[in-house]
Amino acid sequence: MTPIPERGGGRQQLPEEVATYVREQIISGKVRAGEFLRLEPIAEAVGVSNTPVREGLLSLRSEGFVELVPRRGFVAAPFTEQDVHDLFWVQAQLAGELAARAAKRITPEQLDRLDAILAEHGRAQDTDDTARMTELGHAFHREINLAADSRRLALMLGSAVKHLPNRFYAQIEGRVEGARDDHPQIVEALHRGDVRKVRSLMSQHILAGADQLVSDLSKRGVWGDQESAS
Repeated sequence: MTPIPERGGGRQQLPEEVATYVREQIISGKVRAGEFLRLEPIAEAVGVSNTPVREGLLSLRSEGFVELVPRRGFVAAPFTEQDVHDLFWVQAQLAGELAARAAKRITPEQLDRLDAILAEHGRAQDTDDTARMTELGHAFHREINLAADSRRLALMLGSAVKHLPNRFYAQIEGRVEGARDDHPQIVEALHRGDVRKVRSLMSQHILAGADQLVSDLSKRGVWGDQESAS
């Protein structure tokens, strides 16, 4: 599974809620490239005032999701198949390096926790508990990222992951099967302290998510007749 930072129990900061909502609208194809993003409907949908909407859209401008047209407002920027691959490529590089560092530093206690997560994940699969499987996928990657003991790099990964709303990670086709196959291999390599193998396995695991998400979004007609950029 792609690593997803765990959220707290409360609401996100209001501009971040807006940004998450608008990202999802753009990535899902509900808002098309060039379409204007009016503050009032977004504020009503999210349940906030216009001020955090404007702040959220400005943050999305820095991420390349929206553009600001002088004297007219914000418009959705194009979101292509290549954008999906690029986002996952960045995640794969960072997650692979974190996993490699974890292979050098992971403790027996952390390995025990990963083994326990794998066992519980298997039980959740047996009962088809999708919500629990997703939760355990988060825990799996979080344990490895903590073992890397590289806070700045983990924060950079969290920033990259945030470019896609969590529900897209959770709905990637074949993701559960990937976790069944990939996670045990990653843990086995961590037990051996095989830095090169761990980096390779983690990077490949993350990159596979890009193809799955592109396929899923294509089936939904997100890109329509738009020429593929991949």
